Amino acid sequence: MSEIVDTIPLSAAQIHELKEKYYNATIVDRVDTHRDLARFRIRPDKPFPPFEPGQFVSLGIGNWEQRVPGTQKEELTEKDWAKCIQRAYSISCPVVDSDGKVAPVNSVDYLEFYVTLVRQSGLPGEPPPVVTPRLFGCSVGDRVLVGKKIVGHYTIGKVEPDDTILMLSTGTGEAPHNAMAAELLARNHRGRIVNATCVRNRIDLAYSKEHQQLMEAFSQYRYLQFTTRDPENIDPEHPGFVGKQHLQALFLSGELAKAAEDPLDPAQTHVYLCGNPAMIGYVPPGADPPTTPGMLPLLKDAGFRDDHGYEGPGSIRFEKYW
Repeated sequence: MSEIVDTIPLSAAQIHELKEKYYNATIVDRVDTHRDLARFRIRPDKPFPPFEPGQFVSLGIGNWEQRVPGTQKEELTEKDWAKCIQRAYSISCPVVDSDGKVAPVNSVDYLEFYVTLVRQSGLPGEPPPVVTPRLFGCSVGDRVLVGKKIVGHYTIGKVEPDDTILMLSTGTGEAPHNAMAAELLARNHRGRIVNATCVRNRIDLAYSKEHQQLMEAFSQYRYLQFTTRDPENIDPEHPGFVGKQHLQALFLSGELAKAAEDPLDPAQTHVYLCGNPAMIGYVPPGADPPTTPGMLPLLKDAGFRDDHGYEGPGSIRFEKYW
């Protein structure tokens, strides 16, 4: 078994050589929502050809980079320190440009990523998070690795100009939906576009201002934001108490359709799901269904189709985010 090395066993020259070997992109902007949530805009050295909104690419950063304080300690061998670790991230977009005009993914020369700092592994025995504790230590001008190809099948697909689009996400699962919404609006989609997201706290909504601008510019667009852990969600004595606003409950009660100002009829609605697996509700073959159903069974009960070969109205597309 290789010996654990607590301090970086690399010289400045070796680190420089590793950066030259692996890194191929530059952080050109960083927009922090709070200390654990940020938008990173990264420009690859070589531009990518046009790609589909909703797709993803890998981001990589070397183990030799400093981790931000307050994150889980790692145990690295001498060989580990020289590795560049990659993780896949959906590509978001700025939503609007500096003039307030819609800004889809292919209108800018950088890739935007919507990232949560993962400080600790989620379960006992899981390895510590690797990429985000280092990425959050980066500043504008720092270099990182971007994968060679943008890939993924979670895209808008075949929709008609008057179809209703319903996008449901949790947390940073909003990223691909931002890219899809901007693309649809840029191509003058006429039907209702509903981009609904659920987060723990209102401070976790990084794109609220931009979505408000879109709603003011496009009458067919609705951005719906819901929370589960703010005072009005957990304190029955709060004057604005609404309870925990999980998307599943809002869909079942009809509150989601009411807020969307659309019946969300399967005959003309396409559904997109991205985020927490509990919200999506995908159950692998042979696995026991969860106690609380996710959106997939609720949508199917309402007449939608979970059929990957079908792209018409009533279709459900989903991306399991972790």
